[in-house]
Amino acid sequence: MKIQDIVKKVKQIEIRTRKKTEASLMGQYHSAFKGQGMTFSEVRQYQFGDDTRRMDWNKTARFREPFVKVMEEERELTMMLVVDVSASMDYGTRTQLKREFVAEICASLGFSAAGNNDKIGLILYADKVLKVVPPQKGRKHVLSIISNILSADYVPTKSNLDLAFNYMMSVFKRKSLVFLFSDFEDEFDQKILNVTARKHQVLGLRVFDEKDMEIPDIGYAFFRDAETGQQVWANTSSARWRYDFAEQQKRKMRQTKEEFENSSAHFLDIKTSDDYSKFLYQYFKK
Repeated sequence: MKIQDIVKKVKQIEIRTRKKTEASLMGQYHSAFKGQGMTFSEVRQYQFGDDTRRMDWNKTARFREPFVKVMEEERELTMMLVVDVSASMDYGTRTQLKREFVAEICASLGFSAAGNNDKIGLILYADKVLKVVPPQKGRKHVLSIISNILSADYVPTKSNLDLAFNYMMSVFKRKSLVFLFSDFEDEFDQKILNVTARKHQVLGLRVFDEKDMEIPDIGYAFFRDAETGQQVWANTSSARWRYDFAEQQKRKMRQTKEEFENSSAHFLDIKTSDDYSKFLYQYFKK
């Protein structure tokens, strides 16, 4: 994709997502993620109804009247967008490519976080971590993240989610909101997902094209795996072959969803023709 095409696409995404984000997602995002804990603010005299567990006994003893510690919520959060840039994500048959759809969802999430004064970071991975954009605040930073997703080289190799999670765990120590984007065509280690989900709040978003699940009757066809390069002829006129393919894809996705849920992580299936804002709104509300 040329530089001018990327700039044009980023502007289009910003325009499309701005109204959608400000109208619904931002408010629900704020309600869902109010902070990660409490931090000390000040000490003041005790007032009727104050929590006695907040008593400052040292100051109470010194002044011989009750004082309490005032705590305030830690408002600032960090959102990490972890995006699979293996070749299968550079694909689409209807409205847009999977990577363009991912960029638009990331824009909505990023603008919601920016409107809440939260930091947003990005990890692009395939068989290894390819690029890291450290968390920062602001709308310009979100636009930079969108540009990085659109301009990435989508690598013809299997994606290694385990490596991406291990990298994030070693670098980002503070609890974060992790949004993971992939088509989950490749396997991952549930133990590593378990560890990640215990430290961070993880939502896996499976982004898929309708042809990922079902192949139409087009007679004998030659297929090539975009990631492994494996090639095969198939008789798509066979109703049995098409049924077996669809069932295999459904089983794989059910297993992935179960693995996420068993790890106390969350999981959403979103088709490139879906209105993703409804899925995100329901997730924040839940």
